[in-house]
Amino acid sequence: MISKVSASEFKFTTEWRISAPLSEVYDTITQCHDWPMWWLGVEKVEILVPGEASGVGSVYRFTWRGRIPYSLTFDMRVTRLVPLALIEGQASGEMVGSGRWCFFYGDGVTTVRYEWHVRTNRPWMNLIAPLARPLFSWNHHQVMRQGAMGLAHLLNADLKSVHTERYCNRVR
Repeated sequence: MISKVSASEFKFTTEWRISAPLSEVYDTITQCHDWPMWWLGVEKVEILVPGEASGVGSVYRFTWRGRIPYSLTFDMRVTRLVPLALIEGQASGEMVGSGRWCFFYGDGVTTVRYEWHVRTNRPWMNLIAPLARPLFSWNHHQVMRQGAMGLAHLLNADLKSVHTERYCNRVR
């Protein structure tokens, strides 16, 4: 079944395949306050609520800037964490929705899958979304590609592939 998506709603699945140990990839992703040091596009990450020792309940404020000239700021609350396998969170602010990191390892390659199901919450973005949707999607893809490249560089690993799908029908 194909789900109908409003102009201000976005569903993406991005997959990175990196020849690095799962523990190194996972640890780097979980240290999101360090992302601005290696992920072009992440302008700032602030820890608002430290949460539990596991990380659940933590709230981070992210400010992103992609290839097109606008920034987005939203808060992300960690709602579920399974070490070396899964991180889930809820976004609020200029983006509202959910994000999920999934981690897999096999044949010397760590696969990182990020599912992002959000809607814009800025009036100007909602107004132009019907026309600007392809540009917003392209911008998201570029930011995710920059993240994969930055992560591979940081870990001194080969980036095997980056793949992003938009409007994916399967969001759990």
